[in-house]
Amino acid sequence: MSSAPNGSLDYRSAGVDIDAAEDAKARIGRLVESTRTAGCLGAFGAFGGLFRAPQGTSPILVASADGVGTKIKVAIEAGRHDTIGHCLVNHCVNDILAQGATPLFFLDYVAFGVLEPAVVEGVVAGVAAGCRENGCALIGGETAEMPGLYTPPDYDLAGFIVGVVEEGQALGAERVRAGDVLIGLESSGLHTNGYSLARRIVFERMGLGVRDEFPGEDGATVAEVLLRVHRSYLAALRPVLARIHALAHITGGGLPGNLNRALPSSLDAVVDTSRWSVPNVFRVLGDAGRVDRAERFRAFNMGVGAVVVAAPADVTDVMAAAGQVGVRAWALGEVVPGAGNVRFTGEKT
Repeated sequence: MSSAPNGSLDYRSAGVDIDAAEDAKARIGRLVESTRTAGCLGAFGAFGGLFRAPQGTSPILVASADGVGTKIKVAIEAGRHDTIGHCLVNHCVNDILAQGATPLFFLDYVAFGVLEPAVVEGVVAGVAAGCRENGCALIGGETAEMPGLYTPPDYDLAGFIVGVVEEGQALGAERVRAGDVLIGLESSGLHTNGYSLARRIVFERMGLGVRDEFPGEDGATVAEVLLRVHRSYLAALRPVLARIHALAHITGGGLPGNLNRALPSSLDAVVDTSRWSVPNVFRVLGDAGRVDRAERFRAFNMGVGAVVVAAPADVTDVMAAAGQVGVRAWALGEVVPGAGNVRFTGEKT
């Protein structure tokens, strides 16, 4: 730690660079402005973000907060920071979509040991891209520099989203009925869960680096495969939200740890694992790490990023809506009497 010649201290000598923070703020201003929607009030840089209250017969606000886990470690190793912010927004959008809500606005939090303006710009560029994709305004956030808490080049990222759904139209387990069909929506890769295990397998067991080619991925590097953007299902489901009973976002805990959240205690979900082909990335990780079948389905999404629960009469339209935006969908199984559990049938993965 340095100090002025006379022994006096300043904030920079304590590890916090205010000039770097101002540089970062200047860099992200245009990114924030690019996400403005009709509900935005005020300008970038205020102490709080302003958003006009949504109109509706009886609107209910739905809020969620999340992070991207140790996917950040891959971004840091690869020196690529423009995708994880996008992942963060899409993850949060899917979380509130599971209640039938569409997004209104978003806030982000990025914390560094030593603030790097170019890294901040890259992260927020991804956040802004995610907000634009989902019609969601980025109305504020926080960029913190905390020397001693984070060791450079490590940083952390979190997001906070608020959306809206009309009362009476919220999705949930109480709407699910025996005989409903489970519709799986294709993931774009690992999304934002399972990275602690995936990193150990790739970097330790397989001995690969971020710039090495990932086996079976047509020349794509490890970084390209592991940093694929978490898919948003808003565009795929917005046209048919009113006809869906429930939705499970398949994140940490996989299918058994998330689909059960969309079930009442009197019903089970029976998933036929032969209905879809598990993508190469999950087979490579599972085989190289000698991960048993049950653990694969708990740690990874196995190619299914979300599961829709709908009446049999609506299955065709739900699948067609997903196909319209290039998202593959499969009828995975059905809801049957039970005790709130997820059961698997079909071929061994």
